[in-house]
Amino acid sequence: MDAATKTGVWIIAAGVIVAVLYFARAILSPFALAVFLFLVIEGFARAIDNAFIGIDRNWGRLVSIIIVLGGFIIYMALMASGVATFSGQASEYETKINRLIADGYSMFMLSDAPTLSDLLFGAAGGALLSGVASTTATLSENLILILIYIAFLFLAQHSWSGKLDAIFPDPDQRERARHVGHAARKGIETYLWTQTVISALITALTWGTLSLLGVQNAMFLAALIFVLNYIPTIGSIVAAFVPLAFALVQPSIPDWIPGEDPAATYIYAGIVFASVSFWQFSIGNFVQPRMMGDSLNLSALVVLLALAVWGALWGIPGMFLSAPLTVLMMILFAQSPSTRWVAVILSADGRPEGLLAENMNDSTPGHSP
Repeated sequence: MDAATKTGVWIIAAGVIVAVLYFARAILSPFALAVFLFLVIEGFARAIDNAFIGIDRNWGRLVSIIIVLGGFIIYMALMASGVATFSGQASEYETKINRLIADGYSMFMLSDAPTLSDLLFGAAGGALLSGVASTTATLSENLILILIYIAFLFLAQHSWSGKLDAIFPDPDQRERARHVGHAARKGIETYLWTQTVISALITALTWGTLSLLGVQNAMFLAALIFVLNYIPTIGSIVAAFVPLAFALVQPSIPDWIPGEDPAATYIYAGIVFASVSFWQFSIGNFVQPRMMGDSLNLSALVVLLALAVWGALWGIPGMFLSAPLTVLMMILFAQSPSTRWVAVILSADGRPEGLLAENMNDSTPGHSP
């Protein structure tokens, strides 16, 4: 096969893969989320096994499932409570927002300032609300599907080792497949665990800061920031601006803020933004790199591009999974000489096999990856 033909085959294959990922996103994205949640639960079960030597693995899995599901239920309860609180103060927030819109129009010497109702129930606002409602409904439907997938992943995992033996009858190829699977699992699991710890740390510090500053419904905002920090790069930026937006529209501000409205509101919002940004910047730039180490080995540009590509393909789930999915692609591409160049481009140091080599000694022969 000449170079031109090979290039054409690659282009067609890439187009087919992208089309399948996009048009089958309703099936593939919930399954991918289920797989990664499954890895988190299994990693937690292994941690319980290591902490309590002699405990049955199934009991460790049961405890990890209860903790993960319990944490999720508590999180959803916090979000629901926060939404209910904001709904109860809707009229006060609307008054403050209308005042800020009028101030903004006056600043730029514009007349006929619209109200919040005009913006929300106009053509653009209606489309935005419709999109939010549609996304929320889709996520709710996918949640049930994800839980079903996780249950069947637990049921199917006992047969993985036998299937691997059947797919790779050659012992050397089988062992290689085990090492590759272990490296992929280890890298993704390390990323998810590290991201969870980092998000929890930032959330706790942000909640304490917002509470001290007198920001209303600080727990809801902190819970929202917890999720946003799972989105690489963009998530931490958005997480810094969310408290700023809520501080701006908060009906009342603490008495210790000097000046009169609207200047006092802007001063207060600036203090909130600076405080939250401090935690995002310091932890994201000093703590997170030390904890994560080389578990990803992705260049910063690739992380940003992966976020855009997976977000375009799978929407919000794709944005959350963009980094671990790209790590998985890099490890798989590195296994073939014809695709290794893609893995080299994706890697941060030009050595896509580094993650595999680091985890070779950690894998345990005889266990499924």
